[in-house]
Amino acid sequence: MPSNVDEHFYDRADAHIHLSNDQLREIKERGKVSASMLYAAARFNAWNSACGFSAGSQMAEARDETIKYYCEQYRLMLVENLDDYIGNFEKYMQVKP
Repeated sequence: MPSNVDEHFYDRADAHIHLSNDQLREIKERGKVSASMLYAAARFNAWNSACGFSAGSQMAEARDETIKYYCEQYRLMLVENLDDYIGNFEKYMQVKP
C-alpha cells in the first residue's frame, strides 16, 4: 500500500467497489464491470498525471516513468489483495471448509 495512505483511503476505495457491485446487479457480468473499472482507473490516472505538467511534450517525456509507476503500484495492490483472498478464501467466498 502507498506510504501516504490517509484516513479516508479505504472509504474511497470501498465507494468504487460498491459502485461496481451495483453495476453487477444490473448486468451480472463480472468481466465487463472489471474492465470498466480498470478503464476508469487508467483514464483518471492519465488525467491525474497530466495535471502535473504544463505541456504535452513534458508529459510525453515522462510517459514511460509514469507507466512504470502506475503499473508497480497496481501490482503491489493486486498482490496484497490476492494474498488476502488466498488467506481468507473460505470466509470471503462463503465456502465451507
